[in-house]
Order: sequence, then C-alpha cells, then structure tokens
Amino acid sequence: MTSMKLGMPINYAGDFRETINNLADFEAAGVERIAVPEAYSFDAVSQLGYIAAKTETMELQTAILPMYSRTPTNLAMTAAGLDYISGGRAVLGIGASGPQVIEGFHGVKYNYPLGRAREHAEICRMVWRREKLNYQGKHYTLPLDEEHGGSGLGKSLKIINHPVRDNIPLLLAAIGPKNIELAAEMFDELQPILFHPEQIDAAFGESLAAGKAKRDPALGDLGIVVQATARISDDAEQIDNAKQLVRHHAALYIGGMGARGKNFYNQLAIRYGYVDEAKLIQDLYLDGKKMEAAAAVPEDLVTSMSLIGSKSEVAERVAAFREAGVTCILASPTAPTHAERVVEVEHLRDVFGG
Repeated sequence: MTSMKLGMPINYAGDFRETINNLADFEAAGVERIAVPEAYSFDAVSQLGYIAAKTETMELQTAILPMYSRTPTNLAMTAAGLDYISGGRAVLGIGASGPQVIEGFHGVKYNYPLGRAREHAEICRMVWRREKLNYQGKHYTLPLDEEHGGSGLGKSLKIINHPVRDNIPLLLAAIGPKNIELAAEMFDELQPILFHPEQIDAAFGESLAAGKAKRDPALGDLGIVVQATARISDDAEQIDNAKQLVRHHAALYIGGMGARGKNFYNQLAIRYGYVDEAKLIQDLYLDGKKMEAAAAVPEDLVTSMSLIGSKSEVAERVAAFREAGVTCILASPTAPTHAERVVEVEHLRDVFGG
C-alpha cells in the first residue's frame, strides 16, 4: 500500500502572520508538509523562510517556482538555503507556468519548457553535490563562454557552503504528456493539477510508463503530490458549499487559463473524457459567464478530485488517491473557523491512517 503524507497549501491572500501562527496547531494535528504558491503574488521563498522558524517537522515545499524567472543555480542556492535553515525540510517544486505570466509579468520569452526543466534538474543536482559547474546544455552554459555571448572571464565554480543534503527532493508541476514523462524519468515528485485519480491511466498512463522506463533506480519511486479541497461533514449545505469552491476553481482553469486552442487544463479535462463539457465550460467562461461555467463542471469531476462528504465517503476518496499512486495530498480544509479546520485535519489524519 502506498504511504501517503498529509499536507496543506497556503493561500495567496489573508493575514500571513495569523496564518503562520496557526500552523503550529496544524503541525500538531498531523500536517506533514506545507506548500506555498507563488505565481505572480508575493514570492514563496521569503514566506517559507519565516515558516521554517515557526515549525519543527513539516516539509516546506515551493508550489511552484517558475523556471523562467530564476536561473538554475539560483534555484539550487535557494533550495539549499531553505534546506539549511529548516534542518533538511525543503522540497523544491518548479514548473513552467505559462506565457501569460512569464511573458506578461516577467517579460521573459516563454520557450522550450521541457528542455529547460531537464537542464534545471541536472544543474540543481550538480550544485547540491558541490560539483564545479561545467555544463554545456542547449539552454544554459556554465561557465558562459565567449561562444555563447559571455566575456570569457567566467569561472567554473561550486557552491561555497556544504548543503545539508545533496539530494533535495525535486518536484515538477506537470500535466502535459511530455512533461509527465520527464517528471517520471528524472524528478523525485510530480504534481499534476485538477487530479482525477480514476483517470490517471487515461490521462497520464503512457507518459508515466515511458518516463519510468528511463528512470535511474537510484532516484527511488516517483512521488505524486496533488491538491484537494477537503470538507468532512454530514451537512448537505456544508458539502454543497465546499463543492462550489471546487467548481469555481475548476472552471477558472478549464475555462479561463489560456486562449481557445491553447489551454493546457482544458486539454486535460478532454483527456479525462469530458470532451463536450470542457468546450462548454470554456465557451461560457470566455464569454464572461463565470457562474454558468462553474455550474457546467461535471459533478463526477468535482467529487473525484476532492475530499468532500461524510467521513466514510472521504475515506473512499483517500483510498482512490492512494490506489492511483498519490504519495502526498495537499488538503485545503474549508471549515469556517480555525478550530474547526484543525479538527477537520485531525479527522483527515485518522482517515489517512497516521
């Protein structure tokens, strides 16, 4: 049986200090990982540094640092620094994001996401092993020589400090077939979004198999990290409210994240088998009918990718995620008060079996 960790994501907004002060309660209740998003909000790393000082045991995951806005060595230094101040609790989650953010917010050309992800992983691991950086890739050359536009004065260097670990877990956020294959080949963990456990073979099966066939056994098994809205309740209104959150989140991605014909999440829904529904959601969302788009998200998709319902129903969903190979669920408890959310996490911990 797949061992599965209970994690939590932190929202972009809200009173950060109050949120972090509450983390000790969640850590005591059994949360084993905290994940801080970035996108084009406040940076995730400074927040995780603060969290490192306020917690004792939970893993600290970046969720997700865009590759284009930091060089591979900067990512490696950042992860090593976070690992150092936390006593070896860092998880470096990276991803490509999309052209809307990378070109719109960072002003960097969005190209070759697959090749860049591979080179980021290779260079990060060289840094953590304290190797002198002599790297000739398609996208990154270390040192940067005159042939590639440098001055010729660059030196082959290695990180000054001795990292706490030379194998900080590397996670790739991915849903496209080639990125899934790459994650299965050379990353420690994969994080797909809008994850439907019963459709893992239909959506990712061939890519996972192809990547694992090339995987170095020394990496160990591939971990799968997913995010899921959680609400354990027998109250119909509370269950419906939680499902509405899932519907609006799914509609935003399936309908609004990207243009027609260039929406990765819409394509994922199609691979899940929701061909007509994916088109309808996108049409409604792009026409400004966001409420109608949310209402068009299939009930089966809502329930499948969340942890909502009675304790026995949630236990069934946890079993489905475990059966699909999920090793960590970043659960978002939706109870209205902090005290109730802590209880909800304790119930989830019981369901997980920890």
